[in-house]
Amino acid sequence: MTEGNVETSINEKPIFAAELTPYRSLGSRGFKVFFLIAGAMSLMHIFVFLVIGAWPIVFFFGLDFVLLLGAFWLNYHSARAREEVSVSRTDVSVKKFAPSGRMTEHRFNPFWTRFSIKRHQEIGIVSMKISGGGRQTDIGSFLNRDDRETFAVAFARALATARSR
Repeated sequence: MTEGNVETSINEKPIFAAELTPYRSLGSRGFKVFFLIAGAMSLMHIFVFLVIGAWPIVFFFGLDFVLLLGAFWLNYHSARAREEVSVSRTDVSVKKFAPSGRMTEHRFNPFWTRFSIKRHQEIGIVSMKISGGGRQTDIGSFLNRDDRETFAVAFARALATARSR
């Protein structure tokens, strides 16, 4: 392939483009309100146990609050992961962004790309993979059931469109 062809395939308009992100039901405002309430309740219980003389209990309430805060921080940190998927006539691209910001990119030829889905009778889609050229990658592993179904239909349709052109 010549350098001119590489530029053409990179600049080609995609048939399909999607950004996949994990769903988090609690937004930043809800997060702040939740921790204000949890902090107020912890302080109230700490005060009660200090007044009755059970001061060792105070450390457990503080530890509980710190552990709760740490769990939510880890949850929101992992929510920064995302995947950018695009399909053009000449290229299938999957860019995976880790919560740390590190990006890995997988490229496939749409004519040789296989999109495989594993289903469970009760749950629905449990995994999706793109493979081709001796390589494969999981896709949308953090999506919920409905989003997996929607993405699978749209991506399969885009892949079929790219092959038919």
